[in-house]
Amino acid sequence: MSAAKSLTDLLRTRWVSAPLGMIAMSLASLLAFHVGKDVAQLAFGGSQAEAHVAPAAKPLAKPATLTQASVPANSPFVVKSILKINEPIKFGQYFWDESAASTGPIVVTVDLAARTISVFRDGHEIGAAAILKGYGTKPTPTGVFPISEKDADHVSSIYDAPMPWMLRLTNDGVSIHGSKVERGYATNGCIGVPDAFAKRLFGVASLGDRVIITDGKRIGVGQPIISADAPTGAVSTGPEAAAHRDS
Repeated sequence: MSAAKSLTDLLRTRWVSAPLGMIAMSLASLLAFHVGKDVAQLAFGGSQAEAHVAPAAKPLAKPATLTQASVPANSPFVVKSILKINEPIKFGQYFWDESAASTGPIVVTVDLAARTISVFRDGHEIGAAAILKGYGTKPTPTGVFPISEKDADHVSSIYDAPMPWMLRLTNDGVSIHGSKVERGYATNGCIGVPDAFAKRLFGVASLGDRVIITDGKRIGVGQPIISADAPTGAVSTGPEAAAHRDS
């Protein structure tokens, strides 16, 4: 019995236990390999992981930009020259020089941010001045407006106040007119200019001439003041700008 038992123990330890141990190790290695493979697939991509990867986001489209119809360089609505003014225009101050253009269509531009007005004839700036504007509940509107009325001795029917050399822009009374242009003063929505400047502007402006009122948009030589077919009475969205100096 002892010999038979010894043989059985030997078989168990050398021919059974050893192979079983090797099988167990192989199974463990195989399992570890597959587990590691699955982890790697999830971490770095693979046939199974790719099915759950969201497609790359498409780049956002650039917002559309507003453009203005091109205007020929020789158009009367393109800036050809500006007055030589080497300093900001002070309240009550104005400049006038018609030598660059004796004839041609008139366009008036106003920049509410800079508080300045410019008069262009055939694309040449012939006049510039500081302005008064409206604030608060009675701001000066922005847009492109035709001159609809001229009255050299106008008196406001609402405020019973003189509005000399008045150029009407809107039906509700917004106009360009002569004013006492000093710091600390304002209008009820109109554009106030020095009396002497108002008289000169009144003399060259005609009914239907356009006045462009913007709030911070500016132009330079070679740029369009306004396209020939620009709408009137609407808020300005193109690059047409008003005077280029701060007061």
